[in-house]
Amino acid sequence: MKDRRSDYDITDDVHLNDADSVLGAVCTIFRSAFKQFNETALTQAFEDCERLFEGDYLTYLPCDTLYHDKQHTLDMTLALARLINGHERSVAKGKRLGAERAVTAIITALYHDSGYIRHKHDHHHFNGAEYTPIHVSRSADFLKRYLYKINLGEHAQIAANMVHYTGYEIAPQNIRLPDNKWHLVGHMLGTADLIAQMSDRCYLEKCRDRLYPEFVLGGLSVTTDEQGNEIVLYESGEDLLRRTPAFYASEVENRLNKLFNKVYEYEIAHFDGERHYVNGLGKNQARLKRILKADNFSMLRRKPPENYGTRNFPGLEAFLNQHPLKKEKRG
Repeated sequence: MKDRRSDYDITDDVHLNDADSVLGAVCTIFRSAFKQFNETALTQAFEDCERLFEGDYLTYLPCDTLYHDKQHTLDMTLALARLINGHERSVAKGKRLGAERAVTAIITALYHDSGYIRHKHDHHHFNGAEYTPIHVSRSADFLKRYLYKINLGEHAQIAANMVHYTGYEIAPQNIRLPDNKWHLVGHMLGTADLIAQMSDRCYLEKCRDRLYPEFVLGGLSVTTDEQGNEIVLYESGEDLLRRTPAFYASEVENRLNKLFNKVYEYEIAHFDGERHYVNGLGKNQARLKRILKADNFSMLRRKPPENYGTRNFPGLEAFLNQHPLKKEKRG
C-alpha cells in the first residue's frame, strides 16, 4: 500500500478532517450492514460534533488540545464502524449487534473526547488538556445530556457508562452495561480508540510534539512517591517515545488482547482479509524501534496536519523548550 496522506484514514480514502467525508463513509458501511438505521440521528451527531470541535456549539470553546483533536475523533469513529461491520458479517444473525447499538456506539465515539473541551466561562484552565485525568467522566456527562437532545434518551446512561472503555478512570471489569452485547460494543469502542491513533501516519511525531505537552498540562508527566517526593515520568517528548515500547508491551497489548478480547480481528472481515489497522500499528512500532536503536530523533520528519490547538497554543515552542522537565532531571 502506498504511503498515505497525513490527514486521511488508514486506507487513504477518507479525509479525516472533514466530518461530512467520514459521515458518508460510515453511512455507506451501515447501509451495507443493516436494513435500516437511524441516519437522521447519526447525521445530526456528526454535524454537532463538527460544531463542537470548531467552537460553534452552545457555550463551548473550540477544542484546543494538541493531540486529542477532531482528526483523532473522526479517525476512531470510522475505525469503530468498520469493526462493527466486520462483526455483523462474521456472526450468526442472533449474535449480531443490530442498528440501534451501532448508532449509539458511533455517537459515543464522536463524543468520547468531548471532556477535553472547555466551556466559554472556564477561566481556571489554560488548555483542555488540564482535564486529562477526568476527561472521560466529563465526556460521559456530555453524552448523557446529548442523547436526550437527539431523542435517544433511552441509551443515554448506556453511552455514559460505555465511554469509559476509552479511558482509565473506571476499570473495564467495573463498567456497568445491560448485557454482553453492549460490553462487546464497549470493547470495540476502546479498541478503535487505540488502533486508530496508534496506526496514524504521524503517530510518533504527534506523541513527541503534541501528546507530551498534554501530559504536562494534565499532570501526567510527574507523580509522587509515598514520601511525597516528585518523580518525573516523562522528561520530554523524546523521553515519552523512549518509554512507548514498554507501554505498548505492558498496557496496550493487555487491553487489546485480554480486556477487549481481540475484537480488532473484526477488521479482517470488513476489509475482506486485510489487517490495515493492525499492520499500521505494527509499522509505527517498528519505525519507533529503528529510531530508538539509532538514537536519532531527526528521523521523525512527518508533518501532522495543523489543528486549532497548534494554531492557537500561545508559545508552544517555548513551552516545549523551557518547561522545567526539559531543563533538568529531577526525582
